[in-house]
Amino acid sequence: MTYTLDASQTDSQFLSYPNPVDLREIQGLVVRGYGNLPAACFGFFTINSAAKARKALSKLQARLTYAEERPALEAINLAWTYQGLIKIGVSKEVADEFSNEFRSGMNTEHKRRILGDEQQNAPEHWHWGGPDTPSIDFLLLCYAKDQAALEQLYQSLKEALASSAVEEILCLDTQLLPEAKEHFGFRDGIAQPFIKEFDRQGRNFTPVPLGEILLGYPNGYDRYTQRPLIPAELDFSNQLPPDPEGSPTRDLGKNGTYLVFRQMSQDVPAFWRYLKEQAGSEEKAIRLASKMVGRWPSGTPMVMSPEQDDPSVTDKDAFAYHDTDQQGFKCPLGAHIRRTHPRDSLQPEPGSEKSVAFSNRHRLLRRGRPYGDPFHPTMDPMEYMKLLDQDQPSTERGLHFICINANIGRQFEFVQHTWANNPNFNGLYQDPDPIIGSRSSYGLPQNHFTQQQSPVRSQIREMPEFVRIKGGGYFFLPSRSAQAFILSAGVNT
Repeated sequence: MTYTLDASQTDSQFLSYPNPVDLREIQGLVVRGYGNLPAACFGFFTINSAAKARKALSKLQARLTYAEERPALEAINLAWTYQGLIKIGVSKEVADEFSNEFRSGMNTEHKRRILGDEQQNAPEHWHWGGPDTPSIDFLLLCYAKDQAALEQLYQSLKEALASSAVEEILCLDTQLLPEAKEHFGFRDGIAQPFIKEFDRQGRNFTPVPLGEILLGYPNGYDRYTQRPLIPAELDFSNQLPPDPEGSPTRDLGKNGTYLVFRQMSQDVPAFWRYLKEQAGSEEKAIRLASKMVGRWPSGTPMVMSPEQDDPSVTDKDAFAYHDTDQQGFKCPLGAHIRRTHPRDSLQPEPGSEKSVAFSNRHRLLRRGRPYGDPFHPTMDPMEYMKLLDQDQPSTERGLHFICINANIGRQFEFVQHTWANNPNFNGLYQDPDPIIGSRSSYGLPQNHFTQQQSPVRSQIREMPEFVRIKGGGYFFLPSRSAQAFILSAGVNT
């Protein structure tokens, strides 16, 4: 899967020339994945007393981590649900200025159809974030240098909130895996959007406009994404920036963004057992799995080395599809990475800057982390398959998928619905994404994975789902100024 953070590589490096973005305002998770802080957990809370919660969270605000600093020991970020904004005291008039996707949440009937959360993935089966689970009001994302420091950090946060009528719903642990891999055994998190305001390396990639990641800046259409604009008279402390488009309002969204969270459970034994049965040997199973992912286990792209894994390929992200593999003979048209980031392969004008620009309007800044023990300590698929005939303890493992985007509908939901779940993506037929695609959202009589070959293509059919959704939600990750406004809203009202 390409939805995880490569925590060892994605700490952004700031520009060496004057930065047009006020890094003091942006929560740190937007610009770095805290790769130097390998221990992490995610705490979900509900509010029982708004007044006490405001008091405690106002004190906690000084401990939040912002983009101007690169923390060496710990980091804390805070994000809100729509219900949480209302409960903490933000007026409905103000809260309703947020995007419709954020306000409606992830577990509605409409969203289950868009995201493919049907049957075993339906929200009523979720462990959290579902219609029958406790309401979540805010999320604390905590990072530390080691597990002992993380436990101490999280305990101190719970103690600070204990007297505020704030109740912990659950805490999700994480576990970084060797070689920056995800649980199926593939290196992950390689392709991230290039945001020139956050990266001084000057990489030879087409930059993604800042407004695709942060609210309050021009997006890929050279427009401002919908964001919460409020009457100036509601900004009692005069702490919010003005609307950059010139209206007499204040921009509650600027330097903030939306955070999508999905807990994705991975059935590693079933994945490799199925592929070994289909391929006939362990070596062929690894090649088939690599075709499905679009990369070899080392992260080497299939378009750069289609016949064998080549760990010597140092730059694993500098490639396109149209000129080198238009027909999908190297990397299948339905491969996971080719669907979730099509690069230059789709209309309009495949192979052109227009195609790249279209793809870049649907990019996701990924900040997820794996959880659970690996199926084998080496993370080697060959070792995985040696264990398939042995009794193994039932272990919950997977990915806490976290992505940051300014427009949930046009970015996260579009990628999941139109590219990953779509069985007819890029001219295919009954071929959803082999890794994260829903097998039920389009009512398919069958589902395939097709390998384009000459003279005759090959298919595997009736693929089961290897990833199951255990929970999810949409959150607002506010700026420093917006956080202060939110925590004073109830008092001012």
